Amino acid sequence: MKRFRRILFISLGILLFLWTLWFLYQKSVEVPAEFKVEKPRKHELVKKTVANGSIVPRKEILIKPVVSGIIRELYIEAGQQVKKGDQLAKIQIVPDMLSLSQGEQRVQSAEISVQNAQMTFDRNKPLLDKGVISASEMQGYDISLRNAKQELGAAQEALQVVRDGISRTSAGNTVVRSTIDGMVLDVPVKEGNSVIERNNFNEGTTIATIADMNDLIFQGKVDESEVGKVKLGMPVVLTVGAVVGAKWDAQLEYIAPKGVEDQGAIQFEIRAAVKLNEGQTLRSGYSANADIVLERKDSAMVVPEGIVTFNTKGDSAFVDVKDGEGWKKTYIKTGLSDGLDIEVLEGVTMETELKGLKKEEEEEEKGPPK
Repeated sequence: MKRFRRILFISLGILLFLWTLWFLYQKSVEVPAEFKVEKPRKHELVKKTVANGSIVPRKEILIKPVVSGIIRELYIEAGQQVKKGDQLAKIQIVPDMLSLSQGEQRVQSAEISVQNAQMTFDRNKPLLDKGVISASEMQGYDISLRNAKQELGAAQEALQVVRDGISRTSAGNTVVRSTIDGMVLDVPVKEGNSVIERNNFNEGTTIATIADMNDLIFQGKVDESEVGKVKLGMPVVLTVGAVVGAKWDAQLEYIAPKGVEDQGAIQFEIRAAVKLNEGQTLRSGYSANADIVLERKDSAMVVPEGIVTFNTKGDSAFVDVKDGEGWKKTYIKTGLSDGLDIEVLEGVTMETELKGLKKEEEEEEKGPPK
């Protein structure tokens, strides 16, 4: 029994040794790589750069009051269309106590002056009728009475402006009106809110934001490495993340002459006029991507850029061309590239067979099945 076990262990050891040798041999044998055969094809090439930004109105106005007070009435809400001159809100004046007191005192003084001038006029009118005083002297009393009444009227009107913000001759500035035609984008105040007038030291409280939503622009930024390739008038294709499957055409109309540092990189602002087709609508503030077409070729002979080998200097390119059972490295002249395909100007024809990627590499590029 012991002899049988010894023979069994020795046999297993020999088999394991032989299997190890066979495994190492198989690992050392180089399996020929399988390549996909490619041929040049006709394809549209578009070289473009992408800018990130948002859709904003070209003309967006912040409506601010010219008097301080409390919002007594609001006549609008966000999304409403308004015309130039339409009423937006009405403000109730909160008078300054010192100005109010001074205005009341001025009215009282003016009333006393009127009473005094009236008494003088009434006392001298009979004397004029009897010929005791001359007409020229009486004319002075009449002018004094008129001036006193004029001063009283001015004092009363000034008091009304301080107290109510309006006067007898003017509607005042308590009614806030729209300065343009457009859509109300935002109403950041409510009835009862206090508002501050705009002046040299304060920008004032915003009553409403109004914009012309028929005239929109794309506002974004381009990296300094790409801004030199961008020219005014270039076509732009906009895609909006919030609107799936839709695109908008635009035209580049502004490139900032000065860059701004943003997260360690220099960015240049660009603006493009959005072309809205009939029935299309966009909202202010949508984030968007702009594809700026730098160059386009409709029917170019292209090959996958992954099969092209460039020399270290980058001034020449080569592909492997079918030569019998093997492959021959051939020089080609390249043109436009979109990152995936590259244009071939010289060196091969439409019937030339080229060495493509390995099947393993091709599967990696395609990614896992969805």
